[in-house]
Amino acid sequence: MLCISEGKMYRKSQNALGPEESFELPFEGHLCEENRWIVLSKLIPWSEFEAEYAQNFSEDMGAPAKSFRIALAALIIKEKLKLSDRETVEQIQENPYLQYFIGQNSYQNEAPFDASTMVYFRQSISQQLLQKINRRIVQQSLGFNPEDSITKKLEEAEKPKEKGNKGKLLIDATVAPADIKYPTDVDLLNQARKTTEIIIDILYKFLKETLDKKPRTYRNQARKDYLKFAKKRKPSGKDRRDAVKKQLQYIKRNLGHIEQLIEKGESLELLSRRQYRNLLVSNEIYRQQQSMWSNNQKRIEHRIVSLTQPHVRPIVRGKSGSPTEFGAKLSVSCVEGYVFLEKISWENYNESGDFISQVEAYKEYTGFYPESVHADKIYRTRVNRASCKERGIRLSGPPLGRPPAQVSLQAKKQAQEDERIRNEIEGKFGQGKRRFSLNRVMAKLSTTSETSITLTFLVINLVKLLRQFYCLFLCQFFQNLIILSRTINFNYELKTQSKALLIA
Repeated sequence: MLCISEGKMYRKSQNALGPEESFELPFEGHLCEENRWIVLSKLIPWSEFEAEYAQNFSEDMGAPAKSFRIALAALIIKEKLKLSDRETVEQIQENPYLQYFIGQNSYQNEAPFDASTMVYFRQSISQQLLQKINRRIVQQSLGFNPEDSITKKLEEAEKPKEKGNKGKLLIDATVAPADIKYPTDVDLLNQARKTTEIIIDILYKFLKETLDKKPRTYRNQARKDYLKFAKKRKPSGKDRRDAVKKQLQYIKRNLGHIEQLIEKGESLELLSRRQYRNLLVSNEIYRQQQSMWSNNQKRIEHRIVSLTQPHVRPIVRGKSGSPTEFGAKLSVSCVEGYVFLEKISWENYNESGDFISQVEAYKEYTGFYPESVHADKIYRTRVNRASCKERGIRLSGPPLGRPPAQVSLQAKKQAQEDERIRNEIEGKFGQGKRRFSLNRVMAKLSTTSETSITLTFLVINLVKLLRQFYCLFLCQFFQNLIILSRTINFNYELKTQSKALLIA
């Protein structure tokens, strides 16, 4: 039956709800070798790091653990497709190419593992192991063999001038924000207060018969005081200070009640691991906030900004729109379009101190020092400049001292070229934060967060390798097409000439 509307034709389907047996598979039982997941599986040295991964498990106790390939491949799928843990398992269950990528020999309708297992994958694969895998993959793509003999390395070290410097090194720092609520002092104290109230309820439950009455926490009044401040649209400094003072008094009273309940025979063993950790964090939050309130300060060392993620610290970056970010600070280097995570820290630090180590890491990757290093102004210290001069490296940016009265045209072009080159690493940060999960780390523990961050840079490099593979594939295809067209033209000309000779 045909339906015509606005010059277009539509044919209604006669078998829209047919049986499953009528569904035809396009690959006819065979996977396509040019599929991206099959290509990626060939780029990763799975067996090379199997032994190091196996050290996390016992050889004769417990249930058998999932293989290294399943664990790493599942994390790569989650990061590359930007999925949740549950959605990652469902995608693997539905897609035969993903099942091949995790190492299965045949398609299975059942899920290969439970979604909760993804947490153990992040705990078992450490940040250091992911960095080794990342370096190994990039070294293979760059054609550098890290297993050179010791004699050859010594000969290269003795003749650095004959070998010379090659390539460009790009370095910069960024922050990977954690998935936490924007912290305020009053809100943080309110969470700590509620934590202490829950612990008082648990401890009192087992001393109900011996105590005359339950310790008073004034929780209703405390909540009213918090909401009175939280509902203000633009609270003044005095309002904020008074609200902090009230919450500190409530927490101090609750902590005193907890100590009294422990003295009367109760034990903190009644608490779960999470409750006990929250109690310790709440105690530290009270100490820090009390110190800042008493001294009328706004800063303190190792400041806690999240009750559930106490490892997160405020990192002052001075960027427009977000001058302070809450997460891990990263030192990153970029070599020929490949990115390496050199350092990750939850505490704030000066990234210029990592300059020399990043230059030495470049030599470890490639076997030689770079010709030039393109970095921000903060890296151009006297120590770093002296280190570059000693190794014959040109550091981007103007020299120290008073600027000249007139800048030459060549110097201006060189400065513009250096900034253009340095934009590449900024683009890598944008790719990690827009395309992948570097803009919001959803993991809760410090170790699993570090694994997720390092995995992002590994996936960025894999995506670049995959793009290069398809570029080479297209180049080869067009080359073959050109050769074929030339052959056809030659045969046609030869045939035309033969006919002309026969006619003559």
